[in-house]
Amino acid sequence: MNKEPEITAFFDEATFTISYIIADPDTGKAAILDPVLDFDAASGRTSTPNADKLITHISDHGLVVEWILETHAHADHLSAAQYLKGHVGGKVSVGRNITAVQKVFAGVFNLGGGFDCTGGQFDHLFEDGECFAVGNLEVRVLATPGHTPGCVTYCVGDNAFVGDTLFMPDFGTARTDFPGGDAKTLYRSIKRILTLPKHTTLFLCHDYKAPGRDEFIWETSVAEQCAKNVHIHDGVSESEFVTMRETKDKTLGKPRLVLPAIQVNIRAGVFPEVEDNGVSYLKLPLNRL
Repeated sequence: MNKEPEITAFFDEATFTISYIIADPDTGKAAILDPVLDFDAASGRTSTPNADKLITHISDHGLVVEWILETHAHADHLSAAQYLKGHVGGKVSVGRNITAVQKVFAGVFNLGGGFDCTGGQFDHLFEDGECFAVGNLEVRVLATPGHTPGCVTYCVGDNAFVGDTLFMPDFGTARTDFPGGDAKTLYRSIKRILTLPKHTTLFLCHDYKAPGRDEFIWETSVAEQCAKNVHIHDGVSESEFVTMRETKDKTLGKPRLVLPAIQVNIRAGVFPEVEDNGVSYLKLPLNRL
């Protein structure tokens, strides 16, 4: 199998999210990772400029999409997975433990017994350690929970797509105060990522441009994280990290799109069923989170 993919990043500054197209140069087969559906919270309107950029790239380069991969159920943007599936194909997939996230938020949003908490909305649920192919590329899935119970990392060649577990070294690590999050679990997941070879390139899902830095950056390495991450560099103990993370999380406000995003993303990017007037609605639970 060809070991190294062609990787193209697409940055959405509105949500500070990076989506990726991972392509096999030998076969033209590709995967899309963490695609963004544009959403205006004030009007409740969705649009597709970000997703259309991916479609244009796929068309211009003659790629065939086999997979649409999510690293977790995002709280900061709505997934464009279903829109993309309808236009370029691909199996919408996520880690097996999305079911734990679904169970928690089915309660938060009072979705009732009719909501499927088995992950059936997705085309495939990855097990920890599972390997799959994108053309001639082999991709290995690592379960890396802590930010959410369902977070996974995708490893391909000398690259790993780590979702929200890690940020750039000058910004640190993911929050763990969402339902089902856990600082101790996150510490252990990050340490698992950092056992990858030191030269492994880590591709991040977000960059918030730490104070004093002028540019957005979303590529780092295992070696750089071990040496420089402000939260979890070499020498930081589990208890030190947990104390720091839990203290910091208490100071954070909720992401701007958490309530609409989670409702869509636990459904694999599908909107809630339309009601008798032909309109789909998102719920806004009061005083719940």
